[in-house]
Amino acid sequence: MTRKKRRLYFVILGLLAVGAAAALVLSALRQDIVFFFSPTEIMEAKVPTEGRRIRLGGLVEQGSVVKDGATVRFKVTDGANALPVVYEGLLPDLFREGQGVVTEGRMGQGVFVASEVLAKHDENYMPKEVAESLKKSGHWQGEHPEQVQK
Repeated sequence: MTRKKRRLYFVILGLLAVGAAAALVLSALRQDIVFFFSPTEIMEAKVPTEGRRIRLGGLVEQGSVVKDGATVRFKVTDGANALPVVYEGLLPDLFREGQGVVTEGRMGQGVFVASEVLAKHDENYMPKEVAESLKKSGHWQGEHPEQVQK
């Protein structure tokens, strides 16, 4: 085998190894990606969510929080639609009605089953997608979530 052929084989083998490694990394990352959606996007079935781990963000709807032992039921709204959420566990201290919230979990038979609930401490917080949805639906009243009228 000549020197050129040997070098060509090493280059080809190196490229194949790099390609295989990249494919494995992308495959592993794909399973860990969690996408963010608003209640309207989920309810209008713009995205396949059944069985997938996703993030749901919006405002906790006024009057929707029901606590039953360790189980909490509430609705997350973007001003246009509200999606029921079930969470079992301790809620963050900053969780309250009218507050911005991001939940992570899975959709199951029309109810979002949350495995994690995050409440932001900044009253100015509102996910970009939720703010856009509120503006489109005509419910946008200003920069602060507490100013949003339902």
